[in-house]
Amino acid sequence: MNTLSYGLLSLLSHTADSGYDLMLKIQPFWPAKHSQIYPLLAQLESGGYVRHTLVVQTDKPDKKVYSITDKGLNALRNWLTLPTDEPVTRDELVLKVFCMEQGDPADIRRMLEMRLAYCRDQLQWLQTKMDAYTKLNPSPSFGILLLMEKGQFAIKADLQWAEWALARLDEREAAPGSSRADEA
Repeated sequence: MNTLSYGLLSLLSHTADSGYDLMLKIQPFWPAKHSQIYPLLAQLESGGYVRHTLVVQTDKPDKKVYSITDKGLNALRNWLTLPTDEPVTRDELVLKVFCMEQGDPADIRRMLEMRLAYCRDQLQWLQTKMDAYTKLNPSPSFGILLLMEKGQFAIKADLQWAEWALARLDEREAAPGSSRADEA
């Protein structure tokens, strides 16, 4: 099984869900499309790791709600004993900063300012989610709380880096010999 398969089992270990809901819930951890999710669910079901119940709906098409089986739980527990792969980072801003000398520093400034706004919005959104989650769950999952905190740490680090990078741009532009300092 691949990591996405274990991710689906992981989500199903908390609650039964439809393929669509699983696709939405896995996004913060592992970007995946429905074209990946549904075939994996079919493979997991044929392997005995999950089963589905058909939910008949009058206003929409019927849907399959998947739940994890004992075999799926055992596979998930075994997967938890294995070492993890190295983390993967994909951030387009990093590539653009890497080659920023090829363009206009004002463009990089705008991107960094946009990143600041994004990070601030994400922090607020995540805090709202954390508050709602803990209010709705008298016994919240410790793992989910740890992940929400990890998200906050990562966003705060990105925010601090963007603030720092903007300050370095300001210093560079104000330095004697820079094109901006010469214009002043």
